[in-house]
Parts: sequence; C-alpha cells; structure tokens
Amino acid sequence: MSTKEKVREKNREKEAIGFNNEIIVYNDDVNTFDHVIETLMRVCSHTAEQAEQCSLIVHYNGKCTVKTGPIDKLKPQCTQLLEAGLSAEIV
Repeated sequence: MSTKEKVREKNREKEAIGFNNEIIVYNDDVNTFDHVIETLMRVCSHTAEQAEQCSLIVHYNGKCTVKTGPIDKLKPQCTQLLEAGLSAEIV
C-alpha cells in the first residue's frame, strides 16, 4: 500500500468516526405527519417546529437529513426511528 493510499484510508476512518454522519428519513405512504413529528421530537429531541419542517421536507422532497453527529450516537437513534416504523438510514 502506497503512502497516498494509507493517508486516504486514515481519512476515511476519521470521517466514519467523525461528525460527518447523518440520519436520513425517507418518505413513505404509511406514516402520518403526526406520527413522524412525534417520533422526531421523541427520538431526535427536535422541537415541534423542527419536526414539522422535517416532515414537510420528507413529504415534498422524498427525504430529509434529520440528525448529524458521531456514528455511535446516531445508531441508537436510527434504530428507534426504524422501530417506530419510519424509513431511515445512516450515511
């Protein structure tokens, strides 16, 4: 492995550990606005206004980044969103 490849690999590892991770929620035809808003408030500690804005973005754009942070903080939140029936992933 060349020096450049080693540096790139270390940078990828730092990005995976760092704050560059996001939870993205996707639109579906199942969940109501109220359910999405309540879930975002409970799981992601959004205010009512933040949660409502995110739900509208999801509805009209098909997806929305609802939380950013380190992967170890996002995993349990994403799991809770999934358990609540929302379509979500960490990227």
